[in-house]
Amino acid sequence: SMYGARQVDATSEPQLYGMVQKLAAAAQLPMPKVFITENPQPNAFATGRNPEHAAVCVTTGLMQQCSQEELAGVLAHELGHVKHRDTLTMTITAVIAGAISMLANMAFFMGGSRDREHPLGMVGVLLVTLLAPVAAMLVQAAISRSREYEADRAGAEITGRPMWLASALGQIE
Repeated sequence: SMYGARQVDATSEPQLYGMVQKLAAAAQLPMPKVFITENPQPNAFATGRNPEHAAVCVTTGLMQQCSQEELAGVLAHELGHVKHRDTLTMTITAVIAGAISMLANMAFFMGGSRDREHPLGMVGVLLVTLLAPVAAMLVQAAISRSREYEADRAGAEITGRPMWLASALGQIE
């Protein structure tokens, strides 16, 4: 709803819905909800905490810019995210990264007291305050990147045609 997407079905968008249906079956996933959002940017994404509550969304820009094979490659990639519960994984990762940042801020404010000496000293507290959030962001980025590679692999397995996604990525770029 944040993107103003509208849900589609087999009667309103038979080609797109049928494509997702075939890909979901090939991936041994329950049928996700399918959405289209009016946006000229070529993009697609998946959401949902697990495969039973999943949704995939494509932009009109992606549908106009890509061939049916390329669109299938992109949708298979998104279903790879669904299959591996990447939305849940990245939510947990973001919460942990946020907690690390919050703890680093607490260390700064708690460690700066003059009446008691902090074991790390003020320089140590400043280093922890600055480096902990950066380290958390780097870990989050690494996990995100690994999930993207895994979704690429899963998409290639689902379609049996790895060049469909590769071609779509070339088109989008």
